[in-house]
Amino acid sequence: MRKALVVGINFYQQIGGLYGCVDDAYAVKSVLDRNSNGTVNFSTKLLTGTGPTDLVTRASLRESIKELFSGECETALFYFAGHGHVENTGGYLITSEAISGDEGLPLNEVLTFANNSRAQNRIIVLDSCHSGIAATSLTAGGFAEIKEGTTILTASTAEQYASEENGAGVFTTLFVDALSGAAGNLVGEVTPGSIYAHIDQSLGPWDQRPVFKTNVKSFVSLRKVQPPIALSELQRITEFFPNPGQNFPLDPTFEPERHKSDVSSPLPDPVNTAKFAVLQKFNRVGLVVPVDAPHMWHAAMGSKSCRLTVLGEHYRRLVERGRI
Repeated sequence: MRKALVVGINFYQQIGGLYGCVDDAYAVKSVLDRNSNGTVNFSTKLLTGTGPTDLVTRASLRESIKELFSGECETALFYFAGHGHVENTGGYLITSEAISGDEGLPLNEVLTFANNSRAQNRIIVLDSCHSGIAATSLTAGGFAEIKEGTTILTASTAEQYASEENGAGVFTTLFVDALSGAAGNLVGEVTPGSIYAHIDQSLGPWDQRPVFKTNVKSFVSLRKVQPPIALSELQRITEFFPNPGQNFPLDPTFEPERHKSDVSSPLPDPVNTAKFAVLQKFNRVGLVVPVDAPHMWHAAMGSKSCRLTVLGEHYRRLVERGRI
């Protein structure tokens, strides 16, 4: 069982409101609810603060987070978009009725609920100003207090603001893109680590900097997306390259297309052209490169060979060991 609590607050009674947080929350819920093939992923509860009659109060937020992290489940994910606050007592998530920042929900309470949870994986995603303070020890600066199985991903450091662009949070836009497939690996899994890598790469040194804190033995997949190559084809990598460092020899019979005037080359072999189609897919996803030739076509027509890249060797080992 996988469950998520997604919160977006635009309306604040006493402090300046926001504009894109509710839409961000809906976008996150939409991408979490189902995998790209339509199968159910997370069971998601949505809380939004849109106006005077639709508030997210400190009490309701606290109770919902407590409920999220109670009981046993595979993964419990908490996402928050709204105002954040930091001072020497720690960080806070500001709720709709707060007059000052320290009247919000302390991040230490959120972390306590997560750390004490019996969920196998606890994920906290915060798109709020100063959210990087989450899990930072108040008694030992620079150290994080995270129990095994907990991961935190935030939009900015403790000192930074989280910005919006075109009516949406910059961080959340990248987060949703990552879950939609931009951070998927070759077997179609999107993990917290790959999400952070995508966001980190997308934001420059002068932008807000995302923060990633984790204490896990292995990453959980947060969403399944369409892989760039079929698993059945990926698993054939050991058929072509049974040993590390091995080259696969090619010749013109592997290439199905050639100019009509080319009568000197041997005719295509259907068995070889079928293999070549798979090798070309390997090439397109960075697993294979031609040897001493600019493209796979040239390698075949010039009777050259192809070999695995470093990434290709990695996936060859995974297939060999039965990991995928």
